[in-house]
Amino acid sequence: AGKQRYKLDFPNEEVRYGFFSNLLPRYIQTESDMTNFHVANFSVSLRNGKMETFFTQLKAFFALIPYDLNTAKDEKYFQTIFYVMLVLLGHYIDVEVRSAAQRDALSIVVEAVVKTKDTVYVFEFKIDKNGTADEALKQIDDKGYLVPYTAEGRRLVKAGVVFDTEKRTIGEWKIS
Repeated sequence: AGKQRYKLDFPNEEVRYGFFSNLLPRYIQTESDMTNFHVANFSVSLRNGKMETFFTQLKAFFALIPYDLNTAKDEKYFQTIFYVMLVLLGHYIDVEVRSAAQRDALSIVVEAVVKTKDTVYVFEFKIDKNGTADEALKQIDDKGYLVPYTAEGRRLVKAGVVFDTEKRTIGEWKIS
């Protein structure tokens, strides 16, 4: 017989919130609290749909990366950090999602899709030399990036994100 696997979950949102906002930070705090950045707060912001807070925290996180470690000035660098951060937080994230409408194997459709219990977030990333947050949102609409998720019954949120290559963090974002 095969091994039985169990999934640990929260019985309700109040317990989930209590865990992420009260219990988890006590276990992951640094001794000196020098950064003032708590990964649990970042996760709670996303799970609760507080996107302005989420992006403010993400911008601060990117700004914490030392200059010597952050020498890349391309979109893939920022996308990779974003991906690693969300995977480590335990979020569902899929990157460079292709659609049925794309025939070309090199055609990347959606930069990132993040799913929470109630929401599907579709992210389009740009670097400051290649576009604006408004253009990113327009691309999501023009190319129908939300269409594959419309039958899931979750709230759909578009996020256009522009990375500032000089400051090496997020330059602007728009949520719709």
